[in-house]
Order: sequence, then structure tokens, then C-alpha cells
Amino acid sequence: MTRAIAFYLPQYHPIPENDAWWGEGFTEWTNTAKARPLFDGHYQPHEPAELGYYDLRDPEVRRAQALLARRYGIEGFCYYHYWFGDGRRLLERPFDEVLASGAPDLPFCLCWANQSWSGIWHGAPDRILMEQRYPGEDDARAHFGFLLRAFRDARYMRVDDRPLLAIYEPRKVPRPYIELWRRLAESAGLKGLFMLGVRHLRDRSNPQLLGLDGAIDMRIPLPARSWVADSSVGVIMDHAEIAHLEIPRREPGLRTFPCIGPSWDNTPRLGARGVVYVNSSPELFAENVRRAALFLADDPPQQRLLFVKAWNEWAEGNHLEPDRKYGHQWLEALQRGLADAASA
Repeated sequence: MTRAIAFYLPQYHPIPENDAWWGEGFTEWTNTAKARPLFDGHYQPHEPAELGYYDLRDPEVRRAQALLARRYGIEGFCYYHYWFGDGRRLLERPFDEVLASGAPDLPFCLCWANQSWSGIWHGAPDRILMEQRYPGEDDARAHFGFLLRAFRDARYMRVDDRPLLAIYEPRKVPRPYIELWRRLAESAGLKGLFMLGVRHLRDRSNPQLLGLDGAIDMRIPLPARSWVADSSVGVIMDHAEIAHLEIPRREPGLRTFPCIGPSWDNTPRLGARGVVYVNSSPELFAENVRRAALFLADDPPQQRLLFVKAWNEWAEGNHLEPDRKYGHQWLEALQRGLADAASA
């Protein structure tokens, strides 16, 4: 059976840093709610359905999300985890509360989102808000100490009894960090770690050469043709023409895991400079889920990992959570695609 894992964005509660950078009360909903159509037929804004404009500090919201995910065949969430060095974290509260409370009971894993925060998503690409640093061994040990608390949770997702950890920018992590973490895992009594590096379409590197166990191919295609609105140039892409590119190819010496998404539209963040998929549909998504699951069908059962971007990235237009236009159709498409692959 395919193990469907949805990336989960925790930026749906205010934090002092975002208040200072973008205004009091800023969350991902701020950009999502103010989005407007930029061309004829452009679907904006995306308005949430039954979950509403939620606050992730509310445990009932997290419970409702987990119930929805489980209902439609998602094994677990992959929470983005922000550790900038020297113990500096951001957006940590939702996951910390999940870990401390034992609820919800949906399985989970972590993706270290090891990128510097800049103003790129708000029109200020040269403004560095929080720099990602790698101070050295002491920091690597402290970081592992936090991770170990998560790894020891009974809900933490494993591959062949090894905790699953994704790294968003694997080439930026010093190799000694990876080697140290593997030694510390063994010293802690774990059977090892199963570490995957996220790889984008332009990136043809091999994360296994960096000491990892494989690649998550997050293959968001490149722009195909441009459009002009409000005197700024953005990009429209026909999802029906490029969806096949989201399914990776087998590569000698590299274990790859597909990462697919229902759609894409980051104009809530970038306005007319954004990238928009048109002709996305639940039917197209279901077919891509089926193809991605078949890509994994001959792999060992524990390694049939299908990543979905994303559970709740509303300001990028890729969310499985119900909205007012599609309701549960994206979730139903995921469930249908998994079932079709299983019966093939």
C-alpha cells in the first residue's frame, strides 16, 4: 500500500517576528484572504470551507485536520521544521504542542526547512529576515537532541524502523552534520535514520552522495509562457500539459520518491509576478496520484512513500484542505488515485 504523506505548513498563528516584519497578526491567511483574480477565469481567492480561517494554536483545529487526513487515506503529516542555528526556531508552537500533548494521534515526520527567510514572497527578495546558519558540532548536537524527542514518539513515521527525516536544502547541510546525526541515532538506541533530501526540477544532484538515503522529487515545472497584468510579468502554465513531469524517472544509484500537488498559484504572495497553473482539476490530480503510486509499486512496502505538496499551503494554491469551490474533491481525488493504483 502506498504511504501518502502531506507536507504541512505551520504558519497559521501569529508570532512576534512576523508581526514585526509584516504587521500585527500576520499569518498565511493574510495573503490568502486578500488575493484577487488577475485575469479572466483566474480562481482567487481560495476561501477555506468547514475548517475556516483557523488558528493552529487551537487543538480542536489540529484534531479536525487529522480526522480529515485519515478519512481520505493520508498516513501522516510532514511538518515543516525551522531550526536556524544556535537553537533559533520559528513557528514551532503547533508541532511542539502536538508532541507534548500526544494529540492528534495521526502519524507525523519532520522536514527541516533549512532556508534563510527573506522577503521574496512579499516583493523584497534582498531583505534577509532570518539567516539559516550551521554553527558547528555543538549546534548539530543540540538540534539532534530536539529531533530525538520527536523520533521517540510512537506516532513518528518510520521506514524499516528508522525515523524518516526530510531536508529541504540538502546541499547546504555540512556533511559532518549528517554523519554525526547517524552516529548519535545509533548511540540513542535507534536502528538508524532514513533521511531524504528534497530535490527540485532544476536540481539533478544525488542526495545519496551527500550521505542521505534518497531524494524527494518536488518537481514543480519551469514556466512555459508569460502573461502581463498590472504592468508586471507573471507566468501561466497549463497543468494538463505538464502534470506528467511531476512523476520522477528511475536513476541509477539514486532512490527517488515522488512529490505531487493538486495545483499551484502563488499570486496571493507575489501578485502579478506569480506563477499560476490553469486547468488543474481533481480528475488530473487523481490520475497523477495513480501514476505516482504505480511508480512505487515494486518497491519494498515500507519505502512506498508518496509525498503531497501540500496539506495547507493556501497562499501557494496547493492545498488538500477543503475550500468553497472544490469542497472535498482534492481529498477524494487522492483517495481515488490511491485505490486505482492498488487495484491495477
